[in-house]
Amino acid sequence: MNRAFQVLMGLADPVLISLGKGRYYKETSGLMLDVGGYMKALEYACGVEAEVVGKPSPEFFRSALQELGVEAHQAVMIGDDIVGDVGGAQRCGMRALQVRTGKFRPSDEQHPEVKADGYVDNLAEAVDLLLLHADK
Repeated sequence: MNRAFQVLMGLADPVLISLGKGRYYKETSGLMLDVGGYMKALEYACGVEAEVVGKPSPEFFRSALQELGVEAHQAVMIGDDIVGDVGGAQRCGMRALQVRTGKFRPSDEQHPEVKADGYVDNLAEAVDLLLLHADK
């Protein structure tokens, strides 16, 4: 972390690129700090604003939609991160389901800014729900 700080401070015009803004992720041993915390620390310490190229960046979702050849209204994001997965997808016009696995926390269902289009207990339930509504 200090080395990244030193490199950025040594540049005349520092650029910070982040793969995402995630706060934490889940390992088998428990929750772990994700890239967002480190990004925010470097932004603050170096006085720069990071360019986010992963979730929840709108460009990330638009690129995926383009690669799949579908419009936002034709796609549904299924993820365990209320802000990065659900919120990011919804800001691009997609619908989004949150799975109650992985990094899901019960408080996600009362998030002050992001509300999933639906909640499912696992990926299999999400697939069954999508297939049930596929013709509608």
